[in-house]
Amino acid sequence: MNLLNLLSKKSFLLFLLFCFSNITSGYSQDQKWTLFAKSLKMTTDVKLKFKLTASVKLVDGNPSSWGAIWVRVDNKNNETGFFDNMGDRPVVSNTWDTYEINGYIDKNTLSLNFGGLCMYNGQFYFDDFKLFVENKNTGELEVIKLDNQNFEKEIVNNKVPGWDHNDRALPNPSNKKFNFKLANDNLSKNLSLCIIGANIEIDQTYIIGKREGYSPQVGTLISMLNNLSSRVERVVKNLDQREIDHLHDEKANSIGALIMHLAAAEKIYQLYTFENRGFNEEEEKFWGPALNLDDAGREAFKGKDVDYYLNIYKEVRAKTLEEFKKLDDNWLAKIRPGSTDNNHYYWFHVMEHQSSHLGQILFLRKRIPPEPNINLKEKKKID
Repeated sequence: MNLLNLLSKKSFLLFLLFCFSNITSGYSQDQKWTLFAKSLKMTTDVKLKFKLTASVKLVDGNPSSWGAIWVRVDNKNNETGFFDNMGDRPVVSNTWDTYEINGYIDKNTLSLNFGGLCMYNGQFYFDDFKLFVENKNTGELEVIKLDNQNFEKEIVNNKVPGWDHNDRALPNPSNKKFNFKLANDNLSKNLSLCIIGANIEIDQTYIIGKREGYSPQVGTLISMLNNLSSRVERVVKNLDQREIDHLHDEKANSIGALIMHLAAAEKIYQLYTFENRGFNEEEEKFWGPALNLDDAGREAFKGKDVDYYLNIYKEVRAKTLEEFKKLDDNWLAKIRPGSTDNNHYYWFHVMEHQSSHLGQILFLRKRIPPEPNINLKEKKKID
């Protein structure tokens, strides 16, 4: 089963967080997705089946694009029951087909929520939504009439009559990247809903491969380095000074020191592979404590906020990216005289080094004690 589908069943929000990596914010101008939805109040004292069907197709999408219909059952006490977003069978075909989701409601059900979902660029077509719910007396699935289920009503100001553009679990206030319109591209059909996603940049953080401006192998290496640095930044960027200065024990290193260590290691390999030298005296004073991670490092790296460390980390990476644009795959394969290692190995080591310490940072972050509460005793009034 698709990992995306496994994660999404825990909650609609978690699904989108995972699916889009760092593009989850429906509140930003960089929105990569949109949805439309209906929510029907439903209560029953027995378990009943339901089925949702709709016709969907995707035209002119890119490799990351996909559409879907989705269903989520909200239970009492704000719990989520049944959920399916077609994460394991996304719509990518450019021809009309009918898709369905089968699920159930039970005595815990509060509402049934469903609709369509679009991700990234393309023309997403939807039509002929049908909802069936089991009759508890006959066991037959009966059609529930839905307002504007065939999308025949005029769309005004990018709003589809009879459908919402927000969902309780994931508000969707902005559709700046998506345009909603009615279309008739098939003589056998009446009007259909067409949602056009355009000019949406694809986040390549989790796509390992070639990068523009670099030779193939160099570009692939760069994609790996940048993936790891983005993950390091993501897990530390919201930590405060107390948290990044925390020492797990007397021999441990703080998270701040570890970020500096990653920058220092990359810096020394820049000098070694690009300039064929090590630190000079001035560089040794600045980078030595970070590279060695000893008592000097524990003393030097404290009392600074996380941006101090991340800015240095990013400056070093910017230099790496700049220098690699001047090099090619032949340089990566080059073995240094007197050595059995090639340049590719050195930079592979920089990458695996980041991965190793990312695990250490995650370990330390989980063990940061909560901030102590300071209770000031109320002073008694003196008459």
